[in-house]
Amino acid sequence: MKKRYIELHLHLDGAITPDIAKDLAALQKIKLPYKDERELEKALMVSKDCRSLNEFLECFKLPCSLLQTKEGIARAVYLVQENIKRQDVVYAEIRFAPQLHMDKGLTMREVIESALDGLKKSDLKCNLILCCMRMADNREQNLETVKLAKEYLINEESNKDYGVVALDLAGAEALYKTEQFIDVFKLANELNVPFTIHAGEADGAESVKKAVEFGAKRIGHGVRSVENLALMKALSEKKICLEMCPTSNLQTKAIEKIEDFPIREFMKLGIPVTINTDDMAICGTDMGHEMNLIRNKFDITDNEESEIYANAVRYSFAKNKIKKQLMEVQ
Repeated sequence: MKKRYIELHLHLDGAITPDIAKDLAALQKIKLPYKDERELEKALMVSKDCRSLNEFLECFKLPCSLLQTKEGIARAVYLVQENIKRQDVVYAEIRFAPQLHMDKGLTMREVIESALDGLKKSDLKCNLILCCMRMADNREQNLETVKLAKEYLINEESNKDYGVVALDLAGAEALYKTEQFIDVFKLANELNVPFTIHAGEADGAESVKKAVEFGAKRIGHGVRSVENLALMKALSEKKICLEMCPTSNLQTKAIEKIEDFPIREFMKLGIPVTINTDDMAICGTDMGHEMNLIRNKFDITDNEESEIYANAVRYSFAKNKIKKQLMEVQ
């Protein structure tokens, strides 16, 4: 039977393949400074000897430079959807930070509306997550992101089925601690905007604990939660879903080797887990590869794989009628 996948943790700028990059460059009349395909691939993919998350984040410079116009953003969202559709993904939540796409004068509102335009063009139905960023002097931009997320939010009462569904906090977790962003999530809670938070990747279990205290419905990565049994029990009791990304965690050194990936520990305690690519182009992976990796390394059974898919449906930010449809196509 053909496998079906759901991707809850996918960064737009991390999903720009060489083919998509060339398409975006041609569309916007941008000359790429690479003499051949190999050089372009090298610029877009993380090196095998990547030493940290901060080094990993350097790979976003080129794709971000191609996502600074309305046409580029809309086209990128469409092309990423078409690419993952070919990989048997039936639903995805694509995330991006509007504030990182304003270098050529776009407003945050224009960035979001451009992404929504791209979303409509594919017959693979996806939703958007807006990222706030871990940076030194961007409090106002983060708060504006929250307010715009509220304005464009799709929920059960909406007449639209697809659009913006949640917020996130991304960026250099070890440099800018989760606790520094309490006001961002205070506002999100006041406005009833659901959110996930990158935590427990480059920073320890305390980061995840703070994200849970803030009210995160899901945790991006969360692998360092394994360092604290009480925290793991809390994740299980509160049914907070982990968006796990094995290949990415290896490349950013969140784990030293694949055997350290704590999926079995989490599943044993009843923590809901999902499997995702994170940055499929930068990581050089896809959902089929990620699922095969954990299946082979951790003896994941067919029933467990079905449960991982069901978790992705259950803990997605999609409307209930969309969740029902997704359960039927598994």
